[in-house]
Amino acid sequence: MRLRKKPNTDEKLKNFADFVTLEKIGEERQGQWRKIFSDDLNRKLFVELGTGKGDFILQMAEKNPDINFVGLEVEAGVVLKAARKIQEKNLGNLRLVVFDINRIAEIFAEHEIDRLFINFCDPWPKKRHAKRRLTHVRFLEMYRKILKPSGEIHFKTDNRGLFDFSLEQFQIAGFDVRDVTNDLHAEEPPENIRTEYENKFSALGVPINRCVVIVR
Repeated sequence: MRLRKKPNTDEKLKNFADFVTLEKIGEERQGQWRKIFSDDLNRKLFVELGTGKGDFILQMAEKNPDINFVGLEVEAGVVLKAARKIQEKNLGNLRLVVFDINRIAEIFAEHEIDRLFINFCDPWPKKRHAKRRLTHVRFLEMYRKILKPSGEIHFKTDNRGLFDFSLEQFQIAGFDVRDVTNDLHAEEPPENIRTEYENKFSALGVPINRCVVIVR
């Protein structure tokens, strides 16, 4: 369910135009993302699907200044909250886009992305809504086109049902899956960056599921 947009949200987002894209974009962006960031066309491009309030992608961009990051989020009001945090950091390797992930193949060229992050997406628990899940094979086929060969999908969720469903979908799509865990924080790797939801659920004692998917 989408949040109701507050008045003047779009106008407020224009104050962050140097790193937030609000206007409708399409094929003109395909293959152009690295040029938008810098002249270094060899930099890796990582994309987060559903970036929320930006805690995860902000930390990732800070820790990896030589990698370009794009955060996609459909809710403009949520992007506004993320933009306010990010502006203080003055990061040149991070962009936010108000965008519907259902159209992701329209704005990225074939094999343009090195890694996708899917963190705590909506589980859409009803069976009739399964195709809306971001790990449904319908979406996986889109990701296959825009990810480089051997590109990666890093997936985290608190929802065990969604996680088990996703593992099945990865197999159906012919992807390789590694680093599967149903309790990420039991032996949390030092490189793990926690999201806002991750901290929330972990504090409640809910185990975090995670895996890494290799596209082939």
